[in-house]
Amino acid sequence: MAIVNVTTDSFSGDGNPALDAALRAAERAIDEGADILDIGGESSRPGAAPVSPQEELDRVIPVLEALAGLGVALSVDTVKPVVMREAIRAGADLINDIAGFRVPGAIDAVCDAPVALCVMHMQGDPVTMQRAPSYGDVVGEVGAFLESRVQALRARGVDRARILLDPGFGFGKTVAHNLQLLRHLERFGEDGYPVLVGMSRKSMLGAITGRDVSERVVAGAAAALVAVQRGARVVRTHDVGATRDVLRLWNALEAD
Repeated sequence: MAIVNVTTDSFSGDGNPALDAALRAAERAIDEGADILDIGGESSRPGAAPVSPQEELDRVIPVLEALAGLGVALSVDTVKPVVMREAIRAGADLINDIAGFRVPGAIDAVCDAPVALCVMHMQGDPVTMQRAPSYGDVVGEVGAFLESRVQALRARGVDRARILLDPGFGFGKTVAHNLQLLRHLERFGEDGYPVLVGMSRKSMLGAITGRDVSERVVAGAAAALVAVQRGARVVRTHDVGATRDVLRLWNALEAD
């Protein structure tokens, strides 16, 4: 899953709300081997301020419409029900919700639509999530939250085949919390739901390697490999080519 940021304040420095820039980024990701393009019009970096629904729509929908028909799945990263509805109308294949479909109206917006749904865990919200994240048992608590959101979707008639789970690396977690989640990642797939992970360029990699956000490609690809080895089925990344190369090598070894 390639990240296509159409924001002005992405933590990774690659956000650009201009349509031509987004299309170039998407085409480059496809050339490097992306299977899914994840389009986001609102930054979720720690401390990020929300944008209005209309501004998010103005950023996301033209990109989504322009990318339709390219032969890859299209995902929209949003928490807003109105954006979900319009994205589905414009051809989105997946709604990727960092709030786990908790915003009032979110489940209404997606329950009857023919799209996949990614349920992510976040403690707090982007403004507050990294101030003092705290857990008694991070793996157990994240797992319980994801299970509760799955049940909320299933109660509204969402087929289990539509649901993916994301433990939310970096969303209200310390480095130690993130490492615990990665160590026990296989637990999140025990009920058969595909697990999606996103660690690309995140501060946890900087804390471990000491490298700036622009120098975390190797660590991000390594993190993706570890995640796949521990059960992840989708890896969300800014650096498609490097991640794809690492996974191709591992797949070749496993095929023997």
